[in-house]
Amino acid sequence: MPDRHISGTLSNLIKIVKPIIIENKIKSFSKVINVDSDKSISIRWVLFASQAVGKSTAYNLLMSEDVLSALACLKKLGIKVILNKNKCEIYGNGINGFNYKKNIILNAGNSGTLGRLILPLLLKSPVKVKLLGDKSLSKRDFSRIISPLEQFGAEFFPKNKKNIPLQIKGSNFIRPINYLENKGSAQCKSAVMLGAIHAPGITKIKAKKSRNHTENFFKNLNIPIKIKKNNKYDLIEVYGEKNFKSFNYKIPGDISSSAFFIVLTILLKNSNLIIKKINVNPTRDGIIRILRKMGAKIFYKNVQIYKGEKIADIHVKSSKVIKPINCPPSLNSAAIDEFLIIFLVAAKAKGVSYFKNIEELNEKESKRLNLGSKILNLMGVKTQLTKSSIKIYGQPNLQIKKKCVIKNFLGDHRIMAMCTIAGLSIGGKWEIHNPESINTSFPSFFKILKNKLGAEIN
Repeated sequence: MPDRHISGTLSNLIKIVKPIIIENKIKSFSKVINVDSDKSISIRWVLFASQAVGKSTAYNLLMSEDVLSALACLKKLGIKVILNKNKCEIYGNGINGFNYKKNIILNAGNSGTLGRLILPLLLKSPVKVKLLGDKSLSKRDFSRIISPLEQFGAEFFPKNKKNIPLQIKGSNFIRPINYLENKGSAQCKSAVMLGAIHAPGITKIKAKKSRNHTENFFKNLNIPIKIKKNNKYDLIEVYGEKNFKSFNYKIPGDISSSAFFIVLTILLKNSNLIIKKINVNPTRDGIIRILRKMGAKIFYKNVQIYKGEKIADIHVKSSKVIKPINCPPSLNSAAIDEFLIIFLVAAKAKGVSYFKNIEELNEKESKRLNLGSKILNLMGVKTQLTKSSIKIYGQPNLQIKKKCVIKNFLGDHRIMAMCTIAGLSIGGKWEIHNPESINTSFPSFFKILKNKLGAEIN
């Protein structure tokens, strides 16, 4: 069973179960805020710490459902975890250091990152391990992870199943592989990199550009790796079966969580916001570059590099005029989690915005491309939608005339947060269901809106 403290923390997150009602726009503000810690870094720290030798400590670890699910999984795999408000300690036993009995079940909850990155850590599991998740995660495609892990030597049951729940059984005869990742998925690339740690010899990966947090962990932990970069792909070589030492990490703020408040500030009048100590890694800051092209006033201060990650205070001001954008596909991977909130800015632009080659949005917690278009239509914004693109016909003077009721979105936290920001910045009457979904990534979302920025949310 998971640690009682971890399970208790999980249950304590879920406080709002009724729909929220928004009837008033938020008033202008000039504030300094902190947002919750980076989820991508937090989950990766948990998994890398479980493979290290000795005690690793994280400060400012994100206390969201996804991260707490990761810690609960480690407990089931025999890893000692000590968690309190200020820090988390994980006692790793090396790359083959899990210790567990037969018939264990790991629950990844809503987290695609956890579900996909914990499987390669089980490549040498002598027994079957079952992985399951919530309704949303169970609809997501795991075949893109299953295929390379089978090449390493793992077996999956039932055969030819593409979704969880499923079982993985490892092998004592893991082999290195050559792998092409051509979707720009950091999860797929990272899963193969983590699998490569357990394989003898050299695993070679040709990966389309995507976020590079995993590579940064490899470099900082001195895990043998070589990276060559060209315009579209990174060529990565991982040298396996090398143990690495335990490590400490102070987790920075999350740019994905910051994105909601950046857009809120841009769409309001006479507002200024500073968001402190955010990870603005260039493979993650696509939203900043896109919004700047649309005329947003955003700049960084107090920039520093920490363990390969670029950290800065984000300064943002209201935008009097929002320009439409023909978004360069080269920015897609760096903004993949923020497109919903970018669509909201495009809805207020003076002209037509076009986003293409973004079919990966429909592989997220919900079909975000389709749902994003439906929500804009509900707001009175015209869109043209294909399987991989959207045109948004902006209205600088947009007024939402009918009540917007948002439900049946598979509890996707970013859909819920997008609609909350729409109601607070553009106006109209909103009834938004499943507000507790925000607990997967950003538990402080409503607290910041109400207590720091003065939002009226019932």
